[in-house]
Amino acid sequence: MTTTRTQVAIVGAGPSGLLLGQLLHKAGIDAVIVERVSGDYVLGRIRAGILEQVCIDLMDEAGVGARMHREGLVHGGIEMLWDGRRHRVDLNRYSGGKNVMVYGQTELTRDLMDARAAAGLTTVYEAHHTAVHDFDTARPYVTYVKNGVTHRIDCDFIAGCDGFHGVCRASAPRSAIREYEKVYPFGWLGLLSDTPPVCDELIYVNSERGFALCSQRSKTRSRYYLQVPLTHHVEDWSDDAFWQELRLRLDDEARERLVTGPSLEKSIAPLRSFVTEPLRFGRMFLAGDAGHIVPPTGAKGLNLAATDVKYLFDGLVQHYRERSDAGLDAYSAKALARIWRAERFSWWFTQLMHRFPHDEQITAKFQHAELDYLMHSEAGLRTIAENYVGLPLDFGQR
Repeated sequence: MTTTRTQVAIVGAGPSGLLLGQLLHKAGIDAVIVERVSGDYVLGRIRAGILEQVCIDLMDEAGVGARMHREGLVHGGIEMLWDGRRHRVDLNRYSGGKNVMVYGQTELTRDLMDARAAAGLTTVYEAHHTAVHDFDTARPYVTYVKNGVTHRIDCDFIAGCDGFHGVCRASAPRSAIREYEKVYPFGWLGLLSDTPPVCDELIYVNSERGFALCSQRSKTRSRYYLQVPLTHHVEDWSDDAFWQELRLRLDDEARERLVTGPSLEKSIAPLRSFVTEPLRFGRMFLAGDAGHIVPPTGAKGLNLAATDVKYLFDGLVQHYRERSDAGLDAYSAKALARIWRAERFSWWFTQLMHRFPHDEQITAKFQHAELDYLMHSEAGLRTIAENYVGLPLDFGQR
């Protein structure tokens, strides 16, 4: 067995783990990252593409925001489509001047990977049998196997950034953890294509045939989604079948502007709401998908992970620079307060825009009445805009 020493051992090299590692590096705090799969596999995962200001600011603070600002698309609004008509929500106007940015999670991850490699920082990919130990003591450590050799990392703290199926949350004592979950009875069938977006902004669709979303990654790459039953499989959907169904859920203008093409990637993502309480177990902290999952409606997953990283990073800096654990002690409660607000918005938005099995016809009438109210009310528009762009970090603390 080989043994190394670091200040923070980060389990998981997704966006939250890499972002935390880069911020710690800029602050002069040592961190080692271990990841179960290869770097290419991490980059191959197609995920969210909408960044809130807090995520943008953290990328800048980490020193990796240059390409994001060059290539990212700033959006000041979204389109809501129901009953064959589109209505625009002016995010900038109703959120006090804030916008969101379209920049794919894959690109954000690549920027963080490149910066870490350029700085010569340690990231161990394809680390098998990773385990966390003694996190309820002052001397936690992480072990993993690489090329048949067992390695040990002694550390001050463990950051569990290893996702929903990771080892960190699974290692927390069952008596000390509480999990809340809601599984939705449908999924999102997503298709990525090198075609120009159907609209300059995202279109959220409430259709009698089910939800649809017209999204994008750049001015030449589009991402589209269809609500489908959980019983469906990707193999059930040819590209032609996808495009045909999407057309049926759009308005006339969007149908005319829709450019189709071969898919670069197709997948079905189930929808769930999930929260773990607490997010701290001794000297191990959960961040990102390790602690919570939100439905993709409203694009909160990556942004919530970034907020977790912000709170955890601030606490670690306070520990090492000021010899105070106040920030770390407050981490779980502070992060969970924001998480539950985002979970509520994602749940509400999902209920508003999707058709649920066994819904009565009156349910669609309720949805349309609520959408009509929201689009014709200053308070309603502000509610959508404020939540969509992300509530202030100090919301509820003033």
